[in-house]
Amino acid sequence: MSRPKAASEGDGPRACCLIGHWRIVEADLWDRDYLDLVEPAYLTIEDNGHGEFAFGCVQGSLDCEYSSRTICFTWQGYEEMDEVWGDGSAELEDDGFLDIELRFHHGDQATLKAQKC
Repeated sequence: MSRPKAASEGDGPRACCLIGHWRIVEADLWDRDYLDLVEPAYLTIEDNGHGEFAFGCVQGSLDCEYSSRTICFTWQGYEEMDEVWGDGSAELEDDGFLDIELRFHHGDQATLKAQKC
């Protein structure tokens, strides 16, 4: 997925419909039991350029760039107490689900699906 085009001049994240709390419901690399191992899997996108996610034994903080239906981000966090980081993107699909591409630096690349809470 390419970098998002900036929202209208002066709008920033206010023009992004992804702001809010999303429940991760599916992943291509992990089953639902793993996703919800520690807590219900989620992605939160804030309107201040940041966000966070958690699933399984992974948790991370985001630094985001916004467009109206897409964000790109870098992230850093922990997986089972080991420091991990990477990048990714999220795009709102026509069916209302959020399609998330999450890449671990020198590691896995996963596709996750989420629905707005």
